[in-house]
Amino acid sequence: MRLPLLLAILFLSIGGFAQKNYLFIGTYTNSAQPSKGIYVYQFDAATGDAIPVSTIMTENPSYLAVAPGGKYLYAVNETDGAKPGSVSAFSFDKATGQLTFLDQQASGGDDPCYISVDAHRKWAMVANYSGGSFGALPIHEDGSLGAMTQLVQHTGKGVTSRQEKPHVHSTILAPNEKYLVVADLGLDQLSLYHFNASATTTPLTPLSDSLVQIPAGSGPRHTAFATGKPYVYLISELTGTVDAFHIADGLLSPIQRISSNPEGYTGDIGSADIHITPNGKFLYASNRGDGNTLAIYSIDPTSGKLTIKGFQSTLGKGPRNFLIDPSGKFLLVGNQRSNTVIIFRIDAQTGLLTDTGKKLEIPAPVCLKMGAAVPAK
Repeated sequence: MRLPLLLAILFLSIGGFAQKNYLFIGTYTNSAQPSKGIYVYQFDAATGDAIPVSTIMTENPSYLAVAPGGKYLYAVNETDGAKPGSVSAFSFDKATGQLTFLDQQASGGDDPCYISVDAHRKWAMVANYSGGSFGALPIHEDGSLGAMTQLVQHTGKGVTSRQEKPHVHSTILAPNEKYLVVADLGLDQLSLYHFNASATTTPLTPLSDSLVQIPAGSGPRHTAFATGKPYVYLISELTGTVDAFHIADGLLSPIQRISSNPEGYTGDIGSADIHITPNGKFLYASNRGDGNTLAIYSIDPTSGKLTIKGFQSTLGKGPRNFLIDPSGKFLLVGNQRSNTVIIFRIDAQTGLLTDTGKKLEIPAPVCLKMGAAVPAK
């Protein structure tokens, strides 16, 4: 066989291997339809196909974090105040696609709703929605969790009936992992903390003058960092708006506020999630309420400002969470209320979405994460 042909075959083989990743889906196990907890699929970025692999039961794993390297997965256990919130750790076998339970620790408050893990797999940062707090749990060498060593409790309230007390909704690390951004829906606040992975008990230190007050009644929920640019974007649940900020030395400066719903929209608002394509060109935001859409924006690489490109129906109800696969070719959205995950193809030039006709039937899907390449066979 000629060398060029051999190299071509090798390249195609490697490319095909790299295009398959494991997809993890967290659900509400107390939904009307019986759920199996966390669902594991193989996702093929060449075709958009998702093949079921395994499941594991854990109570209401409403948010997940895949540790770098793909050997461990962490899930919050949101228990609606019936018992204290917790966080569960699992090991993951990339050869078989099976999750194995390791241990469970208290989250430090009621209804944990977000978890993130640092690149060195030293700490898990968790947000407690009803508890109005967030904290850090150490991760052991074997992937298991230690008891929480740092807990930050918020106090106060906002202006709407949903803001009767603090509601911490996300704990998101900056790409350089110097900072943790904390969004509090109840207080209309973003706050930044310095993150030190090598700390033994308290990895988070508040930054002076880093608190950002969002317009009253907004309900900040999730943030997304621009790819390779000094910009941060915030989706607010109660007003259905996206705020753009410039970030420098841990300080956020507002540069734009734009709606995530069409002009003249008068239905119920319930915006939820926000993500940016790997190439940094497009931003998407999900809208629940009566909208059930994904807002599509282009990002100006110089100013960081957003321009609306259009709106895409999620072909279901309650798009609480979505993801963009690492190839940037597909967007997968979980419709919590219609029990489906819809797979869209992303137009690389316009950012617009096309339904692939492919969907997964899963009870109350509320968190989608992708990680761990599927090994070649």
